[in-house]
Amino acid sequence: MIIHRDFYLNKLIDCKHDGYVKFITGMRRCGKSFLVNTLFKEHLLANGVGEENIIEIALDNDDFEQLRNPRRLSSYIRERIVDKSEDYYLLLDEVQMLDCFESVLNGYLRKDNMDVYVTGSNA
Repeated sequence: MIIHRDFYLNKLIDCKHDGYVKFITGMRRCGKSFLVNTLFKEHLLANGVGEENIIEIALDNDDFEQLRNPRRLSSYIRERIVDKSEDYYLLLDEVQMLDCFESVLNGYLRKDNMDVYVTGSNA
């Protein structure tokens, strides 16, 4: 069963391209990742954003373990930005697993074509 979180989804939609990193925090297992990585991503795709313009990283997934290093993460993201004239969306899940995440995220505030959405557990 899917619980559509229209209130929270609309808040994310309203904040698109506002120049800030959007943080979604809360207790574990409350739906943060589902909101961003499923509902918001579906919204982006339905509104013409190409799959290649959505950079989705789940830091709690073993497949992305090497990206918990800030330099490797930045390199990974840079490799995916192939057209500087297009908008990109970074969906970063479980940011608390990234070393020095504050400085990494601050760096993306200076990128005009990058809109950043971050989830993190406060557990």
